[in-house]
Order: sequence, then structure tokens, then C-alpha cells
Amino acid sequence: MDIEKNLKYTFKNKMLLSTALTHSSYSNEKKKGLESNERLEFLGDSVLSIITSEYLFKEYSHQPEGELTKLRAALVCEKSLCEISKALGIGECLKLGHGEEHTGGRQRPSILADAFEAMLAAIYLDSGMESARNFVLPFIKEKLTHIDSTSSLDYKTTLQEIIQQNPEEQLEYRLAGESGPDHDKRFEVEVLLNSNIIGRGEGHSKKAAEQAAAKEALKLMGEV
Repeated sequence: MDIEKNLKYTFKNKMLLSTALTHSSYSNEKKKGLESNERLEFLGDSVLSIITSEYLFKEYSHQPEGELTKLRAALVCEKSLCEISKALGIGECLKLGHGEEHTGGRQRPSILADAFEAMLAAIYLDSGMESARNFVLPFIKEKLTHIDSTSSLDYKTTLQEIIQQNPEEQLEYRLAGESGPDHDKRFEVEVLLNSNIIGRGEGHSKKAAEQAAAKEALKLMGEV
């Protein structure tokens, strides 16, 4: 498997890639001096936290600290990182010791989550924060669309429920504009009630912009 193709990133320093894929069980088993991915995982945890925190801070500008903390916890939990790692095929490329190999280590959530953080750190060390951000943000945005639809941040549903109390009212979301490069797009959305604009919102995805517009409409109505 061409892991770099899956990552959509080509390493300048291939040793960083190799280390990110080396589990401690393999390095302990093979020889002294062979570094495992544990130190990279330590760094990757912090890199992931700052990228995620910065994105949430900008994207959910009206959310209190408590809500942002809950969102970040959901995004960087072991389950989420394991799912991303599986999607990238990282588990298939891991170097494991015989014991881990024979006890299902390749599918173990903790190992896969740690390997993803190690890979993020490797990209960060190889070419900086911007490359690390470009690598991980698409996954964060995708996870957020699922979290938004099931969380207390689902302002669209709240607004829809209020408007539906009067069957004659018509609610519509309209894309008002978009800007920025492909890896950092910003969308502006307007929400209209009977063709009158009652809220505007911006976000790095259309769904996030719609949520922001719905929240502004709810604030206008005194509902938030």
C-alpha cells in the first residue's frame, strides 16, 4: 500500500514516516536504538489540539468555552481518531512486534489513534504547521457535520421547529457568497423567512454557515 497516496502528502524526510509507523512493540523487539512512534504521538496530541481549538474558536465564535471543550473532546477522542486512521489505511502499514501482531494490534483502537497523532506530528516536523493543518482539517470538518446534527448546536432544527408552528411561514437558506482557497474556503449563507433575510452566517462549510445563520435568526427572535 502507498500510504503517502492515502495521506495525500509526500514526505521529504522518509525517516519521519517510518518512525510514525513504528509501534513500541516492534522497536523493543528488533533492536536497541530503533525509535518508536511514542514521542511523535506525544507531539501530535498537542498539534491536533491547537489546530482543532483554533478552528473551533474561529468557526463557533459565539459558543462559550464549555461548549467548545465538549466539541473538541468529541473530535479528538480515541474513537474519532481510530476511524480516521482506518480510513487512511494506517493500520495496514504499521510495524508491530509479533505479540501485538497476533493479538489484533492492527485493529486496536488505541494503537490506531496514537498512530494517527504520530503521523500528524511527522507531517508537522516535515513541513510545518500549515501542512499539518491542511492534512487534518478536512477530517475535523467532516466529523463536525455529524456532531452538529446530533448536538445542542443544531440551531437549524430549533429554528425549523419554531417556524413550523405556523404552516404559512416559508424558511429558506441561500448561499450568499464564498471566498478563500480550496483548502480554506469560507461560505456565507443567508436564512430567509418569507423572502426576508432574518439571519446571516459564515463558516468553513455550507452546513456550518447555515448553523451560524440559524443561530443569528434565533437571537433575533430572542430564542438564544
